[in-house]
Amino acid sequence: MRITLFAVGRLKSGPESELSSRYLDRFAKSGGALGLDFARTTEIAESRAATADLRKKEEAAQLIRSIPDGAALILLDERGKTPDSPGFADMLARLRDDGRRDLVIAIGGADGLDPELHAKADAVICFGRMTWPHQLVRIMAAEQLYRAATILSGHPYHRA
Repeated sequence: MRITLFAVGRLKSGPESELSSRYLDRFAKSGGALGLDFARTTEIAESRAATADLRKKEEAAQLIRSIPDGAALILLDERGKTPDSPGFADMLARLRDDGRRDLVIAIGGADGLDPELHAKADAVICFGRMTWPHQLVRIMAAEQLYRAATILSGHPYHRA
């Protein structure tokens, strides 16, 4: 299953970008043997529309255009469910084992994600009830992808 990380907003060069890249590189090296291939990170600029609803709609339209046919969609949203790391790994494995060829994990902009995306999503998850800066969410998503691969392979990186 090819996995794309989709993000509203661009990650500037610096320590956040380096750490995100490090985890995505680790995931790319370890996930392939498990049928979890890192495809790419797709970044789009935040919408400049006048209202939050219009910004979310414009950003959602760009995401929808970039989703491959038949792809699974996981949204990262503060109102989502909070799985633990083994639960997230199991979710990826189930999608892969169900024959999903592609998965898009989407991080919305400052205004959140459009309700249309929620209706299309296979899952909506969050990294806790606190609000996280966009840069940290990117790092956390990258790290959880790598952690999922280590959990599924039985590697000792994840210790409960």
